[in-house]
Amino acid sequence: MSNRATTRSTFQNPAINQAHQSALRSIARVIEETATPTPPERALAQITAQLEEGPALVLTGAGVSTDSGIPDYRSPRGRLTQHRPMTYQEFRHDPEALQRYWARAFVGWRRMTGMEPNRTHFALVELEKAGRVSGVVTQNVDGLHRAAGTRNLVHLHGDMQSVICLECGSREDRHHFDLRLEVANPDFLASIQLSPQMVNPDGDVDLAVMDIARFQMIACQRCGAVKLKPDVVYFGENVPAERKQATTQMLEEAASVLVAGSSLAVMSGYRIVLDALKQGKQVAVINGGPGRADQKAHTLWRTRVAPAFDELLDALDI
Repeated sequence: MSNRATTRSTFQNPAINQAHQSALRSIARVIEETATPTPPERALAQITAQLEEGPALVLTGAGVSTDSGIPDYRSPRGRLTQHRPMTYQEFRHDPEALQRYWARAFVGWRRMTGMEPNRTHFALVELEKAGRVSGVVTQNVDGLHRAAGTRNLVHLHGDMQSVICLECGSREDRHHFDLRLEVANPDFLASIQLSPQMVNPDGDVDLAVMDIARFQMIACQRCGAVKLKPDVVYFGENVPAERKQATTQMLEEAASVLVAGSSLAVMSGYRIVLDALKQGKQVAVINGGPGRADQKAHTLWRTRVAPAFDELLDALDI
């Protein structure tokens, strides 16, 4: 079942609704081809030279994790064609949406925890060890960069490893939270037939209305509220200040920026590119589809991410 048919579109409170509508516009943003890509051979040479001149900050998006089996949102076959993610306003103010999300996430979490880093994640680790990459800022919430061994890492939008209470602010380890959900829903998982095509990039799956209705939600252990959300940044929510500061510091210390697998449709990622350009730093993009920074990038390599990093490792003799 598509989330489009069941997710709230408006709120009565004007301020809440304005924020929600802004989030929906961000989700629905269409990125079209606006630039002529750099010829592949030249793109490889230019990015190789860029990394040789000094360590780059790498900004990654969903295209880095697709080879691990996690779908993206904005490609022609991305999950946004069938499903839209919840907004922060829905988490806070729509009990039905909250129930729906956690029923779906309870099932999808098992699929997400089984994902493993792919060769792009490991290539970035090798580039960091070789001093060609100074660190990674990722927009992904799957935790695969950390699992691969990247050391200098900022999860710009958080990850799925903890749950936060929107009432009292307490956090709970996701595995512990999941065990509590299992106790409350002992027969739920066995009754769901899950296929990989059901899984969405934010870790939930599509479920039937009857399955959502019989799911038993649990409460915060500290205050008893049920307004619980994965501790990740959703559309309509601000990136925490400490992550912005960490990203700013990493950008200042980097010689350049390399964008991998991201359309930069979300401003929090696109701003990093804009700040890098203001600082006079080179920006390169490796991505299979169009992005907001394409016209501004010094090098635009239109290709699949994984093969590109294989070629970079060879070119740098790593």
